[in-house]
Amino acid sequence: MVDRVLIVEDDPDISVLLQVNLAELGYPIDHFSDGKAAYQAALHNDYIIMLLDITLPSMNGLDICREIRQVKPHQSIIMLTAKNSETDHVLGLELGADDYMTKPFSIPELQARVRAQLRKTAYLKSRLAEPLVNKVQAAITVGELSIYPEQHKVCLAEKDIELTATEFELLYYLITHQGQVFSRAQLLESVWGYTHSGYEHTVNSTMNRLRGKIEPIPESPKYIQTVWGVGYKFV
Repeated sequence: MVDRVLIVEDDPDISVLLQVNLAELGYPIDHFSDGKAAYQAALHNDYIIMLLDITLPSMNGLDICREIRQVKPHQSIIMLTAKNSETDHVLGLELGADDYMTKPFSIPELQARVRAQLRKTAYLKSRLAEPLVNKVQAAITVGELSIYPEQHKVCLAEKDIELTATEFELLYYLITHQGQVFSRAQLLESVWGYTHSGYEHTVNSTMNRLRGKIEPIPESPKYIQTVWGVGYKFV
């Protein structure tokens, strides 16, 4: 099956801009301007990446993101948000978006963000597609938390934890650099694959969501600690 890109955007000018410039990446593109139609398409088809506007007819992008995350935890999603809507940025990330783009955006930045997500998606698909017999079963274990890199699997107290691809990459990066402190800019570059000022919410919100899944008490983190004024470290 050929990998496809899903664009969900009801502004005709922006949707044409997205389709024309993402076509250069070489993937077939499906486009929807209606929220419910887009949700059904995302639910019943496999897309290598979704570009999802928030304000849509019949069903908004935040609801689509939340519902798709429930059934497709590894789906790559980039939210498209209004210029000054900081609340939407945070909500989108808290609901499971991997990244967000603020309108108006530059085409080179858009393509860089999409390529970064595609690299992660391609790597994840290649790992999950390998026969289990070929996978190294050794886990990285700290306390009750275990991460199986080759299986893209995380367990807490022997219970499976569903992480998005970005959450997994963030946890894996920190756990393999235990004790090191990383700024938000460093994490953006290493985990998301780009460096752009003003996108610290991407790290903050994903970190909050990750902590909510792996920390016994998220408000008092045991594994991923904040170093005030600097960033984060895995203890």
